[in-house]
Amino acid sequence: MSSNVVFYAGLVWVAGLLGVVVVRVARAETTAQRILALDLLTLILVGLLALAAGQDGRAYALEAGLALALLSFVATLAACRYYENRRPFS
Repeated sequence: MSSNVVFYAGLVWVAGLLGVVVVRVARAETTAQRILALDLLTLILVGLLALAAGQDGRAYALEAGLALALLSFVATLAACRYYENRRPFS
């Protein structure tokens, strides 16, 4: 019973964070702020996938979260390098 309460409290918290970050992405003034907000958005989605994996008891959501985190890391690096040098790779 209490594990369900904790799960739903965490789900509400992560959903609220997701909404705040989506607003932040839409209202970002500079490209750098938008890149950071999108990186934070993917981190929150990874947390949501981890919550789903914990509740479900299956590992496929956790594996998807890990893949999303790795791809997000590379994409953020490429976006930051493109923003700075106007080309993603030297």
